[in-house]
Order: sequence, then C-alpha cells, then structure tokens
Amino acid sequence: MPRFGVILAAAGQSSRFQDANYKKPFAPLAGRPVWLHSAEKFIDRDDVKQVVVVVSPEDRQSFVEKFGASLAFMGITLAEGGTQRADSVRKGLEKLTDDIDMVAIHDAARPCIATAWIDRVFAAGVRTGAAILAIPVVGTLKRVAADHTITETVDRTGLWEAQTPQVFARDLLTRAFAAHQEGQATDEASVVERLGHPVTVVQGSPINLKITCREDLKLAEQALKALPPAKLGGPAHPFADGDLWR
Repeated sequence: MPRFGVILAAAGQSSRFQDANYKKPFAPLAGRPVWLHSAEKFIDRDDVKQVVVVVSPEDRQSFVEKFGASLAFMGITLAEGGTQRADSVRKGLEKLTDDIDMVAIHDAARPCIATAWIDRVFAAGVRTGAAILAIPVVGTLKRVAADHTITETVDRTGLWEAQTPQVFARDLLTRAFAAHQEGQATDEASVVERLGHPVTVVQGSPINLKITCREDLKLAEQALKALPPAKLGGPAHPFADGDLWR
C-alpha cells in the first residue's frame, strides 16, 4: 500500500476573511476550528501515515498553546510556513518522514471534503503520479478592467476550477519544487506542470468549497451536514464544543 503524507496548508494571511478574531483556518465551524474538520478526514485513513499542518511563524506559539494537546493526540506534525504558498508547502515536505512515498496537499480552509473524493484522487495520484480534484466551470466568465468594466467574455470550454487534495508522487513533487523559480504559484499542480509532467483531473464537487470570506462559514456548516460523519478510533476526542482559538 502506498504511504501517504498529507500537508494541510494553513499559513495564509486570510486577508479576504476580514475577521478581527480569527484567520479562516482557525475560525469556529460547527463547534470546532475549520482546520480540525479538514484534518479529521485524513488522520483515520490506513494509507495516511503522517499529517503535517503548516502555519505561519506569527501563529505558531498561539497554535501550540491552544491545540498542542490535540496535535499530540492525533500524531500531527507542525511546520512553519513561508511568505508564499510554495514556500509553505516546501516547508511541509521537509517535515515528512523518509518512508512517505505519496504526498497530498489540502487547504486547511477546505473542510467539506468527503472520503469518496479523497479515495478517487488518491487512486489517480498513485496511478499517474499527479492528480487533483477539480470541477468544471459552469458560470459565464468576464474579464474586467480596473474601472470595473467588462473587457472580454471568456470562453469556459475546457476550463476547470482546481480544488484540493492535490496528490503527487513524492519524488516528482520534490523535483518540481527544486526546479521552481521564485514567484507566485497558486497551487502545487502548476509547479508540477512546469516540469512537463501531465496532471490528471478528478472531478470533485462544489460542496468541497474553500472558505474565503466569513459568509462561507454558513455555507460550510450546511455542507458538513450533507457529508458522512468522521469516525475517529481510540479514546474520546480532546476537543469539546466551543474549544476554539480566539
């Protein structure tokens, strides 16, 4: 069985979330922080041998103070992120143990992920070396100028919106990051694409939404109700309702 390491990306600045108390991965959602909902989908899988949560350096102390017991309980590794997403994922890669051969990167702010979707993208990643969840673009797309006027209607044929998890053979992802130049990479697939390796798209679901603004929390709470509950083995979970990070 392939041995997966999962990197949960939680080091962003949440500039669009606009909450004075929380960054989006740490905001309360159905009684628990958003990142924990995401982590739970992976820690009980037989094929996942390690989970790494990447937080920004400025959040590390508070994160450990609030969640240290839960990190230990769930066997989660903590890493400090960098200034860009690619830097943060690279930091997560450095924390993986030598026996990990497949890597999945998942947005910590994407808590409404179902086991069936993980199964599909994991299987495609093992088969092809690189696979992501994505959904076809269904709306009409407009390119808009700085003055908020439309400059172009964009043909949506063949356009898909990338989601996570994004799954890669570890050696492929390591080579891709070694070759990656400084600059913005909004997802890991774009880094791998530059090596010329094909990335397989596995259809996801609109339910697998990424929390970006505060209003998304209301949508996510409803989406969670449509998913099967996470089943954690072992003793009772250390989080009680209301045990959140402020």
